Amino acid sequence: MRQKATLKQIAKELNVSVSTVSKALSNSPEISEPTKKRVQEFAKLKNYKPNNIAVNLKSKRSKTIGVIIPNILNPFFAKVFSGIEKAANDRGYNVITCISNESLKKEEHAMDMLSNGTIDGFILSIAEETQAEQDFKHFNEAIADGIPIVMFDRISDEVNCDKVIVDDFDSAVYAVNHLIKLQTKKIALLSTIDNLSVSKLREDGYRKALIDKGYEIDEDIIILTDNTEEFDEKLDALFENNKFDGVFALDEHASVMAMKKAIKKGIKIPEELNVIGFADGVWSRRLTPSLSTVSQHGPEIGEAAAEMLINRLEAKEGEEPEFVTKVVKTELRQRDSTRKL
Repeated sequence: MRQKATLKQIAKELNVSVSTVSKALSNSPEISEPTKKRVQEFAKLKNYKPNNIAVNLKSKRSKTIGVIIPNILNPFFAKVFSGIEKAANDRGYNVITCISNESLKKEEHAMDMLSNGTIDGFILSIAEETQAEQDFKHFNEAIADGIPIVMFDRISDEVNCDKVIVDDFDSAVYAVNHLIKLQTKKIALLSTIDNLSVSKLREDGYRKALIDKGYEIDEDIIILTDNTEEFDEKLDALFENNKFDGVFALDEHASVMAMKKAIKKGIKIPEELNVIGFADGVWSRRLTPSLSTVSQHGPEIGEAAAEMLINRLEAKEGEEPEFVTKVVKTELRQRDSTRKL
């Protein structure tokens, strides 16, 4: 294995001071561009690697962000992570990722494990169990210990921190209004994420849109659950016992299963049934017909969250910005599951 060079060796070979080498490698404006380039190219040639532990001890920062994601199989969270990583890397930060698997205990463990100086701050979306239990003390304890948090998508008003969300309520109003414009008369509401805060906002948007347009809300064509097996059973009964010509689904499972059930029963989409889903995953494009969805712009959410956290980390003492909630606008992507206006 090639031996790694040290700052002293590089300085000696280039006939410059150790300080010059150190500043050139950290891209300091005090060093001229030709000298920077010469030092950086020589360091790369000699396989120089900085001693991150020493650097971090000196700066009292690890330049590392902890990211806790509820479900790595969810395409939305994967897209958000890609945005976080891009923005963090652009600012010179590394990222460590943990998966809570929707578990409060695993979420707490991840925070305990990383809160020992490994990371400077957290970006996270709250686990399903944590929201169900309404147990947020581990977040508040981390903040009290001086570790900043940025929450995205699933948030809590009980935690005073920066947040990045999408306009779930307004997005639902817009999606349902779009179905109404298509002359849809009865719109079913389907959800398998009923214990999450985002589901409540989307449900409220659905109800508001119908009421504002003078529609009666038919509770018989509303399925709200947090159990996919229970949902599938209720979906069978919904199609057997009710007539409706529109579906607004609040998550990918609900939208995919509704499409499959309609196709199996010989219902023509979109001629007889307009369907709009929420979250623009890979299945939205792969289904036949392809699914019209509310896209949440995951990478943009991730980039915004990383920028907010890093800006707070790098703020001078006494100049930390006030906590803010950034709202990222969604987009209705019309595909083949809805008729054209």
